[in-house]
Amino acid sequence: MITVRAALPADIPAMEALIARSGIALSDGFYTAEQAEAITRHVFGVDTQLVADQSYFLIEKHGELVACGGWSKRSTLFGADRTKQGADPLLDPATEAARIRAFFVEPSAARQGLGRLLLSHCTDGAAAAGFHTLELAATMPGVPLYLACGFTVVERFEITLPGEIKVPLAKMRKPINT
Repeated sequence: MITVRAALPADIPAMEALIARSGIALSDGFYTAEQAEAITRHVFGVDTQLVADQSYFLIEKHGELVACGGWSKRSTLFGADRTKQGADPLLDPATEAARIRAFFVEPSAARQGLGRLLLSHCTDGAAAAGFHTLELAATMPGVPLYLACGFTVVERFEITLPGEIKVPLAKMRKPINT
């Protein structure tokens, strides 16, 4: 049985462990080992503001955590708590896009529709909050999922991580069809 529920503060250690496994294993073939290690260590992780906002979710299969991710009504596009700098103001749903944030799947459960299920759940939440558009910063492993779900790439960019490791990302956007 598969269930989707809001993440709780008590879930953070399990989510962080899943994110670390997913970030390394599912980057294979998209990033070098060095890039995967750097982005997993310095960027990936839980943004506790999403947990507090009740817009970060878990997917459990037979009671086991198999995926996590969420959407946000705040301006931060990507990154865990350790990457934030300053305030994270609310977005205006009439003129700005809700953010799809931090999707991670247990490597053994990859490509079983969990990302699509999570995206559908998050899209419904963003639409209910009045948003008309979704936006995200995709890692290269995530780009195929988001393209298949109707997102388009609006900008390609790189982030530079410690050790001068450059990691490509793609800013993507999609209208919410209500």
